[in-house]
Amino acid sequence: MSILTETPATVIPAGTWSVDPAHSSVEFQIKHLGLVTVRGRAPVVEATITGGDEPSIEGTVDATALTTFDETRDGHLQSPDFFDTARHPQLRFESTAVTLEDDALTVEGNLTIKGVTRPVVLQGEVIGTGVDPWGGDRLGIELTSTIDRTEFGVSWNAPLPGGGFLLPDDVKLTASFSAVKAD
Repeated sequence: MSILTETPATVIPAGTWSVDPAHSSVEFQIKHLGLVTVRGRAPVVEATITGGDEPSIEGTVDATALTTFDETRDGHLQSPDFFDTARHPQLRFESTAVTLEDDALTVEGNLTIKGVTRPVVLQGEVIGTGVDPWGGDRLGIELTSTIDRTEFGVSWNAPLPGGGFLLPDDVKLTASFSAVKAD
């Protein structure tokens, strides 16, 4: 038996929802050499989802904790070549519009990476709501987007001997949130 119930007709159910970092993730994917997808994860996520008549999603990611599960690569990601975490330890997102058409959730907002803020659009769905074993009301949301990393000043690359470059400009972002109702 599922604990999930139908989501009400509003975009996000009314109330303030705190994202549970133990059951949520923010991840990125990029092609390496055009051959294989390398994935990274933000293990430290803080986010708040507000539902009701004026829905919003805002949150931060600890850029110093980003991991691709390779220490050398992770160290390079923290350098000025990529996220420059000594100067910009957080990535931030603030929604400007949240809409639901049919079952498609669209979240427009401003994403800040490396001190550069750009508009982005995330697509996804409200998975549903339910009650956890401890009596907490839960909300599930999944979102994806593709951004051009160079628009955020993350432009390091290396030429390949046969032509082309080590990394593409496009990076896929995914977020899967389990949130607990705070009020």
